[in-house]
Amino acid sequence: MPAPSSTVPLPEVRTMKAIVQSEYGSPDVLSLAEVERPLVPDDGVLVKVHAASVDAGVWHLMRGTPFLIRLVFGGLSKPKHAILGSAIAGRVEAVGTAVTQFQPGDEVFGDLSESGFGGFAEYACAPEEALAPKPGNLSFEAAATLPVSGLAALQALRDVGQLQAGQKVLVLGASGGVGSFAVQIAKALGADVTGVASTHKVEMVAKLGADYVIDYTQTDVTLAGKQYDLILDAAAFRPFSAYLPILTPTGTYVAVGGSTGDFLRAMVLGSFASKAAGKQVKSLESKPNQADLMTLKELAEAGKLIPFIDRTFSLGEVPTAICYLEDRSVKGKVTIRV
Repeated sequence: MPAPSSTVPLPEVRTMKAIVQSEYGSPDVLSLAEVERPLVPDDGVLVKVHAASVDAGVWHLMRGTPFLIRLVFGGLSKPKHAILGSAIAGRVEAVGTAVTQFQPGDEVFGDLSESGFGGFAEYACAPEEALAPKPGNLSFEAAATLPVSGLAALQALRDVGQLQAGQKVLVLGASGGVGSFAVQIAKALGADVTGVASTHKVEMVAKLGADYVIDYTQTDVTLAGKQYDLILDAAAFRPFSAYLPILTPTGTYVAVGGSTGDFLRAMVLGSFASKAAGKQVKSLESKPNQADLMTLKELAEAGKLIPFIDRTFSLGEVPTAICYLEDRSVKGKVTIRV
């Protein structure tokens, strides 16, 4: 019997593995399944995902809390998006006919939070504006940490906080995903940076480049006798009012993450507090965009932004990775190797 011809094309693979959910709840609602691979529209880029990262937005979407999440992203009674995951890095598999910036084989990273999510899968599809060329000096896993947390840190400091060189910045939650990037970006923008973290994370924050590090288990930063031009709160486990006394007369407090209640209070009451105190109280509404992805790429390639990866999990271990992040003991970022 003759051997099969080597020129016969193999059938195209139309399925992929992905972490899916059909209801809101704990990580138990997530499961690894075989699903249809995304189709590529004319303006779409199909990415073979090599790595993704986990952030607080993932568990809020998974649990459907606070309820505002359901109103913003759809799905009042059940999730609108079956596959979570926003921050990815990978290689372009295919492009639509209208795509001009990328071609198959290009290494990219991006934020899918405004294009249907889908990062916890072997393939993801997004418009080209959601992606940028991957930093050449970073692995796929390191690049996947940048899009969500790095963008939040950049926009909170530069756009919301309007940070200027020479100003004094306090980063609360300096060892977390957003905080670890905020320390480095603030330094790159010429600020004098103080980071706040727990005892076993102090050394890490110092290595990130903070000028001063405060162990909050030993020192109450609000009683330390120092004032700051900008406070970036990536922890938000105390009311913003506690920090107003340590802002300079024209200082700004920016809420980024942490306790949902304290973050929402800053968002709702911030404008009233600003008028009463004469100091600015603001909250971040992160807006993914390609230009800022390029800024992060440039900072990374210049050696000014180095991701700190705590642990890496496999695609099937996404539920475990989310549990690990929810424990709030993570240093830097948690990544998923696909």
